[in-house]
Amino acid sequence: MPHPAALPLDPDPTFAELIAVRPHLSMHAMDGLLMEGVPLNAVADAVGTPAWVLSAGSIRGRLRALQLALAEAALPARVHYAVKANDHLAVLRLVAERGAGADVVSGGELRRALLGGITADRIVFSGVGKAEWELRLALEAGVGQINVESAEELAMLSEIAHAMGRTARVALRINPDVDAGTHAKITTGRADNKFGIAYGSAAALYAHAAALPGIEPVGLALHIGSQILSMAPFRAAYARVAELVRGLRAAGLPVHTVDCGGGLGIGYRDEPAASPAAFAGAIRATLGGMDLQLAVEPGRWLVGTAGLLLASAVLVKTTGARRFVVLDAAMNDLLRPAMYDAWHGIVPVSAADAARPVAPCDVVGPVCESGDTFARGRALPPLGHNARLAILDAGAYGSVMSSTYNARPLAAEVMVDGDRWSVIRARQPLEALWAGETIPDWLA
Repeated sequence: MPHPAALPLDPDPTFAELIAVRPHLSMHAMDGLLMEGVPLNAVADAVGTPAWVLSAGSIRGRLRALQLALAEAALPARVHYAVKANDHLAVLRLVAERGAGADVVSGGELRRALLGGITADRIVFSGVGKAEWELRLALEAGVGQINVESAEELAMLSEIAHAMGRTARVALRINPDVDAGTHAKITTGRADNKFGIAYGSAAALYAHAAALPGIEPVGLALHIGSQILSMAPFRAAYARVAELVRGLRAAGLPVHTVDCGGGLGIGYRDEPAASPAAFAGAIRATLGGMDLQLAVEPGRWLVGTAGLLLASAVLVKTTGARRFVVLDAAMNDLLRPAMYDAWHGIVPVSAADAARPVAPCDVVGPVCESGDTFARGRALPPLGHNARLAILDAGAYGSVMSSTYNARPLAAEVMVDGDRWSVIRARQPLEALWAGETIPDWLA
């Protein structure tokens, strides 16, 4: 029996508790952990590990829930999926088929959104540092809106659009100086962040935009951060935007749209996730009834819980009193724990393993970095060689942030839909890691 001081003050949720609040997952006595109707052991047998697995049904269901919440709040609001969360073409096609547009932050994401079936008029181009070629690409494609983040960007866009004989529909992204109460690395709406136009400068810049060639100012945009679980920061930020809209209109300037951004959080552990109904309520309370076309930009909330990373135990190593479970997945696959100290649920794929007594262990990867750690002191059962684990809620900022550090190929990706599944990205061959490299003649 461990000493009381060694026991966690706030025990982690059990495997059963983690599975119970994720409707697309279930544990079968014989087949083990299932995503929708597909045994994850069958996926791992076919494609190996590490492997990403995404639930199409989960993404559809969450998008439908958000669209319904906005409709029930009587909000004229469009959903623009934040492509940065997971930019796979299959995901983009899935949200496009359900009527969502896209929020992109690079020329590459713009091209991906178009390839995924999202029409240009339903694409909003955001980002603090758009290059000239990216602005030209957006204008050539005819994107529905460009969210401008600075006076300098506005001047550059005006010059490019005028030279091309185009008119850019522009929203000014303001920085409302509201603390989202989230991790410092994912907050974007405070005055000391790099994003957006200072609130006090926005009205003058909006008036200036109206006089520039090639520019049609249509509204305002904001995004205060990511993984936000409380509605208070949203309400505070949207109230400031509403005040600015009223001021601009009083000055005779037209304001047609407000892009409310995204940031809805999910419950990685056992904390309650953000509610789409509450989010819609925060928008309605502050911006409702103002004759505005609204937009929201969910990313993590749509796809985060839908994905997981399958991994296998390479070995279990004991050093003194510590037990290390070394996986074949690493920080190059899932960076969030190393970058943000993020907590992800970890569940055995085998039902037999999930039923065994648990003891604390550190779950780590094979990369030569001490930061290559998924969890410390996590309660897991004894695991044999090649025992499989599922790292949960990795559908957002998982595969899209992967790298080939330590010459580790990109993992395979799979999408599940009911009882069917398909490989949507094959495992990268080792040879592909150096296929584009050349050695200068003078080194021959």
